[in-house]
Amino acid sequence: MQEHKNFWDKNAGRYDRFMRKDRAAYEEMYALIWPVVKAKTVLELATGTGLIAKSIVNAAARIEATDASVEMIAEAKRDNQSAKLYFSVQDMFRLPYADESFEVVIVSNALHIVPQPEKALAEIHRVLKDDGVLIAPTFTHAENSFFGNSKAFFLKLAGFPLYSKWTSEEYLRFLRQNGWAVRKSVVLKASFPLTYAECEKTEV
Repeated sequence: MQEHKNFWDKNAGRYDRFMRKDRAAYEEMYALIWPVVKAKTVLELATGTGLIAKSIVNAAARIEATDASVEMIAEAKRDNQSAKLYFSVQDMFRLPYADESFEVVIVSNALHIVPQPEKALAEIHRVLKDDGVLIAPTFTHAENSFFGNSKAFFLKLAGFPLYSKWTSEEYLRFLRQNGWAVRKSVVLKASFPLTYAECEKTEV
């Protein structure tokens, strides 16, 4: 895991520029997230530079936005204008929060790049309220075009960690098999197909 933390630390300064090409898909995603987080307490995991958190904070009651990368969190804090938004360095596999602490948990574009994503889902299950909502948009690389596959290949050469290569259907099945009922899903058009999923807790 340390080498992958180093990858994100090294690339924190250029992350926002890299994500600009998917701005339209992200705007669609913000529109989907906004009503779910309205007046709710929110935890975001793998926040990166805080793109999502900063775009939805006006809707939420409070957001704790976390990432494993020290440099990503430093970038995120740099232009944080909201008193309702708190950034910190945390490990998504061992969160410091009590059981059922949050009404919404967001983990965006992260489950495919961590080993044992089912363990991250179990920890999310613990800190989310029983009537809460998990928002888990993830790039589903297995549905790539030839151009998308080429980009994925070069990203991997550059050290980009990619542990799980799902189709949208496979990803939603993975969520269901790990304690989640998918109540809404949409595939957004981005550099790689982006499967937006809203989920509720079931028995694990």
